[in-house]
Amino acid sequence: MSKKTKEILLLIAILIILNSIGHSFYKRFDLTSDQRYTLSETTKILVNQIDTPLFIEVYLEGEFDAGFKRLQTETAQYLEQLASLNKKIKINFKNPNNQREALIKRGMLPSQLTITEDGKMSEAIIFPWAEIRFGKKTTLVSLLQSSIVASQEEQLEKAIGNLEYEFSNAIQTVAQKKLKKIAILSGNGELTDIYQYSFLSAVTKKYSMAKFSLDAHTIKAPQTLENLSNFDLAIIAKPTEKFTEKEKFVLDQFIVNGGKTLWMLDNVQADQDSLGNTGKMLAYPKDLGLTDLLFTYGIRINTSIVKDLYAAKIPVATGNIGKQAQFKNLDWHYHPLAQGNPENPITKNILPVRLQFANQIDTLKNNITKTPLLVSSLFTQKVGTPKIIAIQAIADPVVESDYNGGSQLFAVLLSGNFKSAYKNRIQPFKTPLFNPQSEFNKMIVISDGDVGKNQLLKEQPYDLSRDKWTQQQFGNKDFLLNAVDYLLDDTGILNLRNKSLQIRMLDPQKAFKERQFWQFLNVVLPLVLLIVFGLIFRYFRKRKYA
Repeated sequence: MSKKTKEILLLIAILIILNSIGHSFYKRFDLTSDQRYTLSETTKILVNQIDTPLFIEVYLEGEFDAGFKRLQTETAQYLEQLASLNKKIKINFKNPNNQREALIKRGMLPSQLTITEDGKMSEAIIFPWAEIRFGKKTTLVSLLQSSIVASQEEQLEKAIGNLEYEFSNAIQTVAQKKLKKIAILSGNGELTDIYQYSFLSAVTKKYSMAKFSLDAHTIKAPQTLENLSNFDLAIIAKPTEKFTEKEKFVLDQFIVNGGKTLWMLDNVQADQDSLGNTGKMLAYPKDLGLTDLLFTYGIRINTSIVKDLYAAKIPVATGNIGKQAQFKNLDWHYHPLAQGNPENPITKNILPVRLQFANQIDTLKNNITKTPLLVSSLFTQKVGTPKIIAIQAIADPVVESDYNGGSQLFAVLLSGNFKSAYKNRIQPFKTPLFNPQSEFNKMIVISDGDVGKNQLLKEQPYDLSRDKWTQQQFGNKDFLLNAVDYLLDDTGILNLRNKSLQIRMLDPQKAFKERQFWQFLNVVLPLVLLIVFGLIFRYFRKRKYA
């Protein structure tokens, strides 16, 4: 065997060995500055726990412009990372064109895509959705969420940045074996089920939920506390009746023994429905008996109503044409559009949250950390109560100098070691569960009971994230769902929403103006160089062997 043959065989053997090693070991190096291709430890732990096949079907297939092609590519690359961690994860990309109606019936609403090509704009319909199946459980993943953005490019940037959170959250939803338990408190005039349906029906997809009466008069109070302690979270949605000392003590001990709470409270009696029926109403303070409890935890909800120039619209009759009433959507300053804290995962990138006759929250100095979640604009006015509010006020001219109240706090996250409000007081009843101070705990307080109240359309619940009259979209539903996830999140999945990516998008106008130059540079110039190189090579070869 000649030396040359041996070298060739050795080279082939080396290539076979390297190829085998490449198939056996997978390693991806992330050299990006923002580490966009590096999975978090939370995601790795979650994915490694999958012990039976999990199927992911993505309907982002077809011909897109460069921006959505990027979303398609980033989604594919991210899912490849998951599949490389766990072989039980199966991925399939599908074209939705032949099954559009079926996808819509399953809740995958299409998005309208604006395509710019050669300076011309056109419209296309896409389905930016994925479906995850794990055993008998199925959940949907939105790849293009509604958020506060100025352009389609920014929306795509947010969508790509949220890929890890959206998929990790969905996988946890279908893969978790033990559901955490949520108590929906009743017995103090809270919102009825039909007005919480939009919010709570979404909560039930991930958590176990049950109604729980806090009426300590009909059940022995110690037993009430013991029963409530079996839940992980209590939701208190717009109570209208005063809490007794026994009921407050049950809530207090639930909190200091580790229970999470989501409060949606009105300290003023003011309802948009009654205003719509009569044209005017009396807004007056409402005593729920919770002031001392919340004061101990470090906050106070005032009895003033906040008006905000940045507000939602309501339909108002402005006249008649024939016998037909004419309506116009006008700003109703008693319905502030609260802005979310961009640094907190609960409120990052959500749409403004519509509040109704919201009250101002004051924070007090103590050992509890207070993180603002929802705030007003700078152009506010505090209205004292009692106060007669008339719908006709919507036509009054706006005097901007009257709206100089500054930013007001509407929702706050409290975290820390909560002290019992009954630590140095006589306890309403004796219980072996009494605890003077909690370990680290969390609660969220919102100074509007209507933040989670959906409208009714033909006696059926309407989507909380949209107004049935004006079709305005709001972030209420996303905010409340994120709040529940945050309070019950022991793995840190919600913190993945804080992941930010900086995508360098091309300037479409500049690209269109300079397209001929870049087409020449990328297509024609390489061919010219190749021809020139060939001619030079041919010249020297001919000269050498001539």
